[in-house]
Amino acid sequence: MDGYGIVMSIILGGISGVIAEKVMNFNTGLVLSIILGIVGAVVGNFLLGLVGVSLGGIVGTIVTAIVGACIVIYLYRMLAKRG
Repeated sequence: MDGYGIVMSIILGGISGVIAEKVMNFNTGLVLSIILGIVGAVVGNFLLGLVGVSLGGIVGTIVTAIVGACIVIYLYRMLAKRG
């Protein structure tokens, strides 16, 4: 979440987490959705940075965070099945 303050990052992360939660059909609470969205934004930015892609603006940031949060949810499900 480059260039945004902490409050805006939390808001965008929350929006992204809720959307990813619905896309992946993963029922969590609001706090966990916000955490997933923020972690997803970090993961999404990292992965897109590896391939040299940068999505700008609020919409690009939300899309990146949603994709990252979906990846985090998928990995969580995979780890939960193993245990």
